[in-house]
Amino acid sequence: MFTNQLPTKPLKMKMKKLSIIIPAYNEANTIHLILNKIRDVQLMNDIKKEIIIVNDCSKDNTEGEIKNYISNNKSLDIKYFEHSINKGKGAALNTGISNATGDYLIIQDADLEYDPAEYNALLNPILSGHADVVYGSRFKGNNPHRILFFWHTIGNGLLTFMSNMFTNLNLTDMETCYKLFRTELIKSIDLKESRFGFEPEITAKISRIPRIRIYEVGISYYGRTYEEGKKIGWKDGVRAIYSILKYGLFRL
Repeated sequence: MFTNQLPTKPLKMKMKKLSIIIPAYNEANTIHLILNKIRDVQLMNDIKKEIIIVNDCSKDNTEGEIKNYISNNKSLDIKYFEHSINKGKGAALNTGISNATGDYLIIQDADLEYDPAEYNALLNPILSGHADVVYGSRFKGNNPHRILFFWHTIGNGLLTFMSNMFTNLNLTDMETCYKLFRTELIKSIDLKESRFGFEPEITAKISRIPRIRIYEVGISYYGRTYEEGKKIGWKDGVRAIYSILKYGLFRL
């Protein structure tokens, strides 16, 4: 567990580099597009970008697309890792986190549901000295939000509500992809979940850090259908409930 004392009042944060962790599984059709978006975004205060891609044993040509992109974009700081067997999103994130060298890191899915152009919105509470962790909420603000599945929205709300019960946080979107952490902080946390239980696990564990300052900012959401490649299903929701109970209720 992270033991360093966190600041009690805002201190301007100097950041040299942001690590962008991308877990990828069967994203051959979109991986180059999201990498283009990351390449094109200009981070505030001239912060450098470190892109870490973890291919979780994709069955399509994700590997070929990534290597081709790296070959054609040598000026970008891209680190590529691959799993020899499919281990799950949480395991891919752990691989990326362990190899991150930036001052802070953010999680970025390999599809096009989240827009890297909004990185600066998440960085702002960090750089102004107010936050240690920032979540990007799909349910706050006036940002564009694609209308898709009613029951997914209900499920997200239920999971966030249950998580908040045990963490005593008032998050609006615990399941969001966009989570920005101090790299030193998240590396100090012993993460166990290898699949979609990562979100409630990390939320539960950071909530117990003394004086942690967690912020939310509104982000847009360009969700995709299952025909377009969406992967999360009801089994992942069950695992998320289990993880909320495991790291919240059962811990108590």
